[in-house]
Amino acid sequence: MRHAHHHEYQRGFTLVELLLALMLAAILFAAIGGVAGQVVNTREHVSEVNDLNRQARFAMDQMVRMVGQSRLLMVPQADRPASNWAEHIREETVPPTTPTDDSIKYTAVLAVTLPASIDLDGDGFPDADNDRDGRIDEDPPADTTFDNATGIFQVDDGGDGSVDEFSACCYWDDDEDFGITNEDDINNNDDDNDGRVDEDPGSDINGDGCHGLCGVDDDSDGLIDEGSGSSNDDEDGQTDEDWYDPVVFYLAGDTLMQRTPVPWDESGGGIVSGLDFIASSIAENVTRFRVERVPGTLDGIQLVDLTLELTSPDSGEMVSLNTRVRVGGAL
Repeated sequence: MRHAHHHEYQRGFTLVELLLALMLAAILFAAIGGVAGQVVNTREHVSEVNDLNRQARFAMDQMVRMVGQSRLLMVPQADRPASNWAEHIREETVPPTTPTDDSIKYTAVLAVTLPASIDLDGDGFPDADNDRDGRIDEDPPADTTFDNATGIFQVDDGGDGSVDEFSACCYWDDDEDFGITNEDDINNNDDDNDGRVDEDPGSDINGDGCHGLCGVDDDSDGLIDEGSGSSNDDEDGQTDEDWYDPVVFYLAGDTLMQRTPVPWDESGGGIVSGLDFIASSIAENVTRFRVERVPGTLDGIQLVDLTLELTSPDSGEMVSLNTRVRVGGAL
């Protein structure tokens, strides 16, 4: 019986097959790499947008909280008929651009008096209560911010592009209106007919020539208008000891800064004054900051309109927030 012999032939890849396999593998790896890269890019994009949103919301929350808990909006000021720009609007863009409205100068600042909820040194008294007497801002000096500067130190209060003008001679010019000082008492009237109310008082803040209010027992001690002189606004035997402590929001390049007063000698001047504050960054990559004192509000209500825009320098992704808040609305 004859046996058939089966021969097994082993053959390798031909060059064409090998090249084809390598080509398919390269296409597969490229596809996988593309998907992976897209996943990474998407993740980075989402992270970038989330970071912009986080910064914008944090900064806006800080401003809303300060305005809502403050008793006084200091900047922007109301418009003056004598000026030719809209003082109630403060706006800046990064990089700077020419305003479409020639009456608007790019000087974005928001400043309010320090809320009573803040006690950084933990002594049980609000930091805004400088004399620790249980009352706030009741006895300011003629330089209401006690910082030896016209208006607020290092701030363009008037929105005219100049900072602390005439400070060498007239640091008690609280509204930076070119050296006119102490001309608007705190009495809810526009004494100087400049379109603003109570913005530039003297040491006798109501201008009535009496300690506190004439004929009124301001400190409830049974005595009326006790003592001599007129600059003891709260009838407590001390004068000019409780000033306005401004919280200021402003741009430094593309960084939104918050300046907060502190109840200790931060400046090294030997006393606690309006020159003692700390400044911290609350948002970066800011491309637009706009603050508007909303005109025409009634019944003592003052509204502030806030716009904050952040833009990624890498992708150009933009986050824009806008809100309107009432001064003292959270009190």
